[in-house]
Amino acid sequence: MRVQMLGLCRFSYLGLRGYQRHHATIEERRAFLYDPARLARRWLWLRTVALPGWLAQTDPDFTLVLMTGPDLPQPWLSNLRDLAARHPQLRLELVPPMERHLEACEAAIAPHIDPAAEVIGHFRHDDDDAVALDYIARAKADFAQVRGLWQAEGRLSLDHSRGLMMQVGAGSVRFVPRIAHNMGVALTIFLRPDEGKTALHFNHTKLPLWMPGVAVTRPLMFLRGIHGDSDSGDIGPGIPWEIAPDALDRQLSARFGLARKDLEGLAQRLAGA
Repeated sequence: MRVQMLGLCRFSYLGLRGYQRHHATIEERRAFLYDPARLARRWLWLRTVALPGWLAQTDPDFTLVLMTGPDLPQPWLSNLRDLAARHPQLRLELVPPMERHLEACEAAIAPHIDPAAEVIGHFRHDDDDAVALDYIARAKADFAQVRGLWQAEGRLSLDHSRGLMMQVGAGSVRFVPRIAHNMGVALTIFLRPDEGKTALHFNHTKLPLWMPGVAVTRPLMFLRGIHGDSDSGDIGPGIPWEIAPDALDRQLSARFGLARKDLEGLAQRLAGA
């Protein structure tokens, strides 16, 4: 069975809806999203935290759509164009502001659906989060184990729920281990190709309303950034688990291709921005 893994990452996309922070007008939203200092911080997060894992996936057979607006200021728009030109798994979609945010997300994803695929593994990704280097490979392998659940309804969520909450503030970084179900990162929504929906069409906190779900609690699969620019800025519910400091350093490297010193450097750069 041909499974296409297809994700969406919104980089300061200009739309009135789809975010927890409210703005009354498109002008207010534009001023907030396109603030030069904020864009510089988001780019730091994307390059330091999110991209290393995507560019080193053990299974490179996936597509991650980078969605932004056609009027994203420079140099950020050119930076995204350069990324997409250098890496075939990354596709840039420039979507004008739309009243209905989910329609905008669908417009970004639709051109990239593989007509030969029998199943689409949709995922969402924020530019300040990271997935493990084997997320794509494990999502496909784990789906194969529970494919019968998907065949019954044509919908299935697969939640890789062991992660690290990375709290960044005041020039420092703190890692909080959590098993957090349906957090949104490393969460795959398997749909039929003709469903006409994306991962964002389903509120990740209420997935059981729409489909059966499977939680896979090992291994460590995601790193979630929590900071002053976060759209949702708290750890949220979850089950704590323990990790020793030396094991944390090994896991950051082995699972995400990240080094603690680089993440500490990110925190210091953000504090000085």
